[in-house]
Parts: sequence; structure tokens; C-alpha cells
Amino acid sequence: MKHTITKVDSGSIAEELGVKAGWKLVSIDGQTVRDVIDYELFTNNESISVEFETPSGEAVITDIEKEVWEPLGLGFETGLMSPVRQCANHCVFCFIDQMPRGHRPTLYFKDDDWRLSLIMGNYVTLTNVSDAEFKRILDRRVSPLYISVHATDGKVREAMMRSKNADRILERLTALHEHGLKFHSQIVLCPELNGGAVLERSLRDLWSLAPEAQSVAVVPVGLTEHREGLYPLKPMTREEAAETIRIVDNFVKESGAEYFAYCSDEMYLRAGLPLPEYEYYGGFDQIENGVGLYRLFEEGFLAALEEKSPLPGKVKYSSVCGVAIAGYLTELFKKLEPYGIEIEVLPIRNKFFGESITVSGLLTAEDIIKQGKSLFSGDSLIMTASMLREMDDVFLDGLHLPQLSESIGLPVHPMPSDDGEAFIEKIFELSERSLEK
Repeated sequence: MKHTITKVDSGSIAEELGVKAGWKLVSIDGQTVRDVIDYELFTNNESISVEFETPSGEAVITDIEKEVWEPLGLGFETGLMSPVRQCANHCVFCFIDQMPRGHRPTLYFKDDDWRLSLIMGNYVTLTNVSDAEFKRILDRRVSPLYISVHATDGKVREAMMRSKNADRILERLTALHEHGLKFHSQIVLCPELNGGAVLERSLRDLWSLAPEAQSVAVVPVGLTEHREGLYPLKPMTREEAAETIRIVDNFVKESGAEYFAYCSDEMYLRAGLPLPEYEYYGGFDQIENGVGLYRLFEEGFLAALEEKSPLPGKVKYSSVCGVAIAGYLTELFKKLEPYGIEIEVLPIRNKFFGESITVSGLLTAEDIIKQGKSLFSGDSLIMTASMLREMDDVFLDGLHLPQLSESIGLPVHPMPSDDGEAFIEKIFELSERSLEK
């Protein structure tokens, strides 16, 4: 397996050796490089032998002495050095299956690649991993992984995911545990399928695999209005959310599994219960699942605000967010008023997916325009950057940030969603700039 080199970093080892873009990486220490996992492992040595192939087919073998951590400085056609692995499941709760049709193709791509789990913290199911590939995970000492468990009962998991390999999850988690490889896990809770006693068993099984099992997040199933022909799931009720929290809290109390099992912020909001305090979340290991997201934001927000002085004038912003968190943000933003900053909070109902979806990150520009345009009274609009595609300015409905700004007649400022300190820095910077005009 050869990998085409597309870039050689300036001043790198590879440039000093005369390696050029267009050459191919053939092997390292005589070993075939399957992907970026192998590449990073094989190059993490002081002494390596690398074989290249030039565009003319000439073999170039060079011995390299370097620091263990020192990169070669090569870039390849893709970050993984191989295609992204697609999901092989047909989960009854799959959010992508519930997407409205006719939008950008990337919204409908289902990845389930354990390498992205290691590199980026993506959650994977391991159902598309063969025994030989799983052995490679063990041999390569891949840790930590982020694993979608849903249920440790194999029959329940297989029924939920509709995959023939889904029932082997406990076997594979146990293997990770026995090899000393860490993992975090998540449970998407569908009350009628994996709640109650099934959830209790899953929590016990995962706790038995600690300390390699680092944490587990329990999040409510997200159901849109686009479920024609799909499994007849029911939205989680307020009572079911409260019962789920009770089960998790009782498990933690009875087992002593502090800082191990959590319900997401959304679960508390659905239950109508107050969010736990900042100290409850330990190291915030499950922040990507929305576990402790608000408290982490609030902590940074308040700490940074203490370092600020009141502005010489007043500035007013409008802001939009999901229905669920609107009350908390309203109270938090009131703390800015003594500093000369007023932020009105407008909760937006999700018409794109359906009103049962209440989180901010799944709002669209069209919903913001239709519901907010006539209500905004601020001089500009702020919104969480999580509404946009990463490293881009496009919303889920395909509209871009400038289109939203033009439609509502206001400047729009994406704001940090998980970093309260960065939020404060940016809102004061925007305000000071506004007052200077």
C-alpha cells in the first residue's frame, strides 16, 4: 500500500532529505503503512528506515535519526491516509435517517471510523470492525476510544442497532479493559428499549470495566418530524427523563462511581430539573455529549467577567438559542447589564427538524429569520457558533451567515459555545468596537 505525498513541510526532515510532493511513501522499517495510525506509530522512533518511490518508479531508501517526537513533515491526500469508514448499522434512533431530504450530501454521510474516535473523539460502535482489525486496535494500543454502547445486553443492542455484530459489545469492551486501553462511552436512551433495568445493567457492566472504562454519558434520543417509514419511537417524556436521572443518580450513589456516570444537560432540561453544579462534573470528560456544557460555560463566563470593568456606554444585542437553554442564558446574560451590555434572548422553535428538537446547535438560519426578524431590537445578533458547520459559515439548511445577516438587516456574530471566558472576551471586544464608532 503506497501513499502519495502531497506536501512537504518547509524546514522538515523530509525537505532536508530531498523528498518532493508527488513521491510515494512505500514502507517504514519494512512495514506496510495502512493508515495514519500506522504512520504515527512507526515514525515515533529515534531511528527509522523509510522507503519512497519517485514519480519515475525509482526506489529511494533512507535511514533517519531524529527525536522520538519529531515529525517527518509529510502531508498526504487525506488526513487518515485511507477512506473514512462508513457506518454499517441501521439504528432505530439514527438522527441522519431523520434528516429532511434535499440538502448538502455531507449531511447524510454516516461515518463510523475508530480512527476518528482516537483522533477527534468521535463516537463509534465497533460493529464494522473485523476481528483482525480489532486485534490491530489492541496491538497498536489505541486509547482512548469513544464508544457508542447504548446497551451492554447484546440482544437489546442488536435490536436497537440492527447489526449482526452489535451483540459483541461487552466482549470487546472487556478486551479493551484487559489490555489496559481506556474508553469513554455513551448511551442514547430510548426509554421503551434500553431504559429501566436495561440501563441499570449497562451502568453496572461498564463500571465493572473501570478504570479503563473512564465515563458514560446518558443522553435522550433525538426525534425529528421526519420519521416516515422508520421505527415507531416515542419522544422522551418529562417523567421518563426524570426517571432516567434517578436511575443514574442511584447507581452512582450505590456503587460509589463518582465522576463516572452522567446524564446530559438536555436530560435535565427535559425533566424540568435544575442542572447540577459545576463540581458535579469532575474533569468534564463528556463535554462533547453536552454533559456539563452549561456549567463549564458559566464558570468561565463569571470568572472572566470579574476581571472586566464597566464600559463607557451601553450596547444592546439580540441573541438566539434553542428553547431548552433559553431560561438559563437569560439569567446569565443579566449579569452583563452592570457593565453596559444588554443581551435579549429569543428562543427559536425548531421547525426544520420539529419542535421536539430544542438544542441550540440544531437551529437553522431559516427558522431564525422567520421567527426573529421582526422581534430583534439589538444593534446586532449573536448566536452560538455550534449552529454552523465546523470551520465554515453554513447552517444545516444550507444558508450562509451573510445571507442571515442580509435577511434580518443586522450584523451577525458567531460566539463560542463551550468557552465562557472566550465569550466574555469577544462580547467586550465587539462592544468596545461598537462604542468607538
